[in-house]
Amino acid sequence: IDYDFIKKFELFLKTVRNCNHNSTLKYINNFKKIIRIALANQWMERNPFYNYKVQFESVEREYLTTEEIDILYNKELHFDRLKVVRDMFVFSCYTGLAYSDVEKLSKSDISIGIDGKQWINIKRTKTNTRSSIPLLPIAKEILSRYAYDPQVIKSDRLIPVFSNQKSNAYLKEIAMLCGITKPLTTHLARHTFATTVTLTNGVPIETVSKMLGHKSLRTTQHYAKIVDRKVSDDMNILQETLATEKKNRDSLKIK
Repeated sequence: IDYDFIKKFELFLKTVRNCNHNSTLKYINNFKKIIRIALANQWMERNPFYNYKVQFESVEREYLTTEEIDILYNKELHFDRLKVVRDMFVFSCYTGLAYSDVEKLSKSDISIGIDGKQWINIKRTKTNTRSSIPLLPIAKEILSRYAYDPQVIKSDRLIPVFSNQKSNAYLKEIAMLCGITKPLTTHLARHTFATTVTLTNGVPIETVSKMLGHKSLRTTQHYAKIVDRKVSDDMNILQETLATEKKNRDSLKIK
């Protein structure tokens, strides 16, 4: 295993496996961990990654606006499967939980916090880090809706959940029915919680990071950049509006 092997492995992932740049790097980083173990145990003499330097590409993460969440939540749907997936998605928008965490969420994960209110306390499936989230009114409303659902009672879960693949397929249907052009996925709900629900409303980034269960604040800071861009866009719109109003006032003075 040498540098040439690493480059060929990268090419294989991008062509044969059709992985995008960032997905390719995730696989290569996992392989790098194995190489480190081999080097530590002196099973290899040289590090094949010595001159291998590739960076992750910055990805613009989509999220829903407050208006889009309202449209989605209040849309009248005629199929139970769509209602369930919609509710699961909105629940994630107001808790920040990833699909894998919503799927395993049980009654034992709900407890009374120091403020006397209900909190979700779990260990994230992906990172095994502790995540504590206060239950917001809409999230509680959704849970109460399924309190007596047979599937929920039988499985000791808090909300019925389809497979991730089916959920994403149904979300595409829901997006079309709601006139939402953004690619709805179960993970987009988590992005929405970080941006629209929390950071945009002034929740400190350290608090958001803790609720999301991020190991590093750097991971959460990506969402802060998105919010900064949104503020910039909103201010540009405001400037255009003010400029138009001034132009109209000036034209009236001339008359």
